[in-house]
This record gives sequence, structure tokens and C-alpha cells, in this order.
Amino acid sequence: MNIFLLLFFIIWLGGWWLNVRLSKFENFNLSRFIVPSLFGIVFMLMWELIVIGLTINPVLLPAPSAIAVKVLSSLDILWVDFVQTLVKGALSGYILGCGAAFLTAIAIDKFDFLKRGLLPLGNFVSALPIVGMAPIFVMWFGFDWQSKCAIVVVMVYFPMLVNSVQGLELVDPSRQDLMRTYNASYAQTLIKLRLPSAMPFIFNGLKICSTLALIGAIVAEFFGSPIKGMGFRISSEVGRFALDMVWAEIFVAAVAGCLFYGSIAFIERNVTFWHPSNQK
Repeated sequence: MNIFLLLFFIIWLGGWWLNVRLSKFENFNLSRFIVPSLFGIVFMLMWELIVIGLTINPVLLPAPSAIAVKVLSSLDILWVDFVQTLVKGALSGYILGCGAAFLTAIAIDKFDFLKRGLLPLGNFVSALPIVGMAPIFVMWFGFDWQSKCAIVVVMVYFPMLVNSVQGLELVDPSRQDLMRTYNASYAQTLIKLRLPSAMPFIFNGLKICSTLALIGAIVAEFFGSPIKGMGFRISSEVGRFALDMVWAEIFVAAVAGCLFYGSIAFIERNVTFWHPSNQK
């Protein structure tokens, strides 16, 4: 048997055994960090060994070491693409879309007729495929980041809206009655009771939309972009069979997405510390 394939199975079994043992560790916070880190390291080692052991063509699947070399040698290009796609396109669209959805949810909570009209429309728009909307938005807003921002706004608006509305609705009726006995106004009830109670739903929407924003901005660049951006780079490098650069862009997008999602989850744990899901 190929020595690399033998090492592959040894690392696989060893990583499995070690992860099972560490997952039972009493220090929950420490094991929650170590277990996924170890899993990622084992996965990368297995990937490297399987590519070398089976002599897979790097055009089909480059090894992690080749991807790491490409990342380090292309930092200037990757940075320009990162700013163009994730900062200008995804982040700006995420802030605008989620902010508008949150304000709309408050308006829906105040005026019931908006709920009857907007939420069914939201279900319809959220089902529209991005590959169908992207060329239209590129024609409307141009080839630069503004069209990607608009696509991200549409993608994140209704998931955030639905979660926010649901959170504002699911408030304990007895607590609302208590606020009425205190003669609290709608604004006081909203700020002191309903928004804090809705925070788990709001953050759930923010976390869902963080991944949608990244996907939308990258995919939208396949249909029209200036000569920079992660989606543009991926589509152009695939045509040149430069899969190492494609995987380098994917790596940057994955790291940025994890950090983005993780930062929202960290804020959520500190804001909703009272929620049962954060008590462990």
C-alpha cells in the first residue's frame, strides 16, 4: 500500500479518537475551541496526503500546501479582491439590507396592514434565484460594486425581516400586560421589553444574512464585474486552469465568512447572555 495512503488512514483514525476524547472534556469553552481546530488540522493533513498518495492532477485538486504558497505569493491581489467584493459589495449591502429590514419590522409591528402585504411579498422575492436577478441588477446599477451591493440588499432583506417580525411577536403576553399596568407607551414597551425579547431572533437573522451576503456578492460578480473582485477572479482563473488561485480566493472568502459569522455570534452571546441557549 502507498505510504501516503497508510498515513492517511492512521491520521484519520487518530484524529477521530482524539476528537471523541476531547469532546468529553469538562472544560466546555476549551474543548469547544480545540475540537474544531483539531478537526480542521486533521482534514488538511488528510487532503494533502490523499492528493500526494493518489497523484491527483493539481488542475483538478491542488494540495493545501500549494494553495498556501499561492495565498502568500498573491496577497496584494487577494487584498484588492477582498475589498472590492466583501467590503464594498457584501458588507455595505449587508448593513443597508439588514438595517432597512429591522426598521420595516418595527413598522410592521406598529401597523398590522403592512404585515399582511409585505410578508407574502417577501416570501415571493426570497424565492427568486440570484442567477436570474444578478444580470438585471448589473444592467441597472453597472458593473462596479454598486450592483453587487443591491443584490446583497435584496438577498438579506426578507430573511432579516421575517426573523425580526417573529421575534417582536413572540413576547410573553403577561409581561406586555405588566407594561400596560405601568401605563408604558408603545416606545417604552418596544425599547424596554419587546426588542430585548426579540434579540435572539434578530441575531439569528443577522447570522443567516452574513453568509447570504458573502454568497450573493461573489456569485453576482460572475455576471459582470470590473477586472477585480473575488467572483471575477474565480471565473477568470477557472478558464485559465489556475485552480490554485481559485482555491486561494475560496480560502480567503471562507476565513472572512467565519470571522464575520463568529463576530456576530460573539456579540450575540454578550447581548443575549440571559437566554437559556447561552447558560451552559
